Amino acid sequence: MSGQEPVPAGRRSSVPVSRLAAPLGTLAAVGAAFAYVGAVDPGEPGHYPVCPLLHFTGLYCPGCGGLRSAHAVVHGDLAGALGMNALAVIGFAVFAVFMVFWVVRVLRSRPVSVELRTPHWWALGALVLVFTVVRNLPVGAALAP
Repeated sequence: MSGQEPVPAGRRSSVPVSRLAAPLGTLAAVGAAFAYVGAVDPGEPGHYPVCPLLHFTGLYCPGCGGLRSAHAVVHGDLAGALGMNALAVIGFAVFAVFMVFWVVRVLRSRPVSVELRTPHWWALGALVLVFTVVRNLPVGAALAP
């Protein structure tokens, strides 16, 4: 015997690096995108395309202000980020929680699955629709970027 305890069946002593490739690659890509938006201010004209809905109709889409919100998050201005696009900030937070969940599940050698059923998609769509309508009304001016 070599002096080491045998690893129980079904348990791994370490997580293969290949299993971490997807979550770490995702984190790297999103981190690079946030770094770019943090370095290149979306508030300055000419750096990013204009929202077509805003340009042609004057109405804010659910994503309007999202880049400026990400820029504010990168610079630690949470209040400014919420003022630009509160829904985007909530999305950033949900993404961060999911990434922690994903990495922990991979490290524990557990399967990763998030089941979104039809009612979840309808609720998400309703939330985005209500956010979009309210931010374009005078009563929702605080939600406009």
